[in-house]
Amino acid sequence: HARAPSASPQGFLYTAPVREQGNIYKPNNKMMADELSEKAVHDVHTKEIDLVNRDPKHLNDDVVKIDFEDVIAEPEGTHSFDGIWKASFTTFTVTKYWFYRLLSAIFGIPMALIWGIYFAILSFLHIWAVVPCIRSYLIEIQCISRVYSICIHTFCDPLFEAIGKVFSSIRATVRKEI
Repeated sequence: HARAPSASPQGFLYTAPVREQGNIYKPNNKMMADELSEKAVHDVHTKEIDLVNRDPKHLNDDVVKIDFEDVIAEPEGTHSFDGIWKASFTTFTVTKYWFYRLLSAIFGIPMALIWGIYFAILSFLHIWAVVPCIRSYLIEIQCISRVYSICIHTFCDPLFEAIGKVFSSIRATVRKEI
């Protein structure tokens, strides 16, 4: 809240407003100081990640949820031995699981680096090139649209009004003859 304007001891007519919480850089209450220190600790790059739910936005629900039954199925009347079916299931599941882990161990960090660079470049171009170009275009086109609008109102409006007056005197009647 700002103080009411009054003459200060230094002779100034207005005094600087005083915030109840204090200066944002030097808070005078403990609660605000604690909030600022917590914000400094919880940086976006060091946030906790969920090791259980690794797809919280469900990006890959329809793509990579492939189980044994989605790939290999024996129709009624054509069944292999139960032991072969169980061994095939185990082989498929374990191979898929460990080969994925092997590939992610070998290529996961390099791919994360590549995708990080790609999205950094994409963000940079969007922030520093695309949006300014679009804004510039909109400013320029607004000027052109005003000139275009003035030309239309100057030349076309009188022409269309004249054509409208010519055709407004035409009367049509419908008669039914028997």
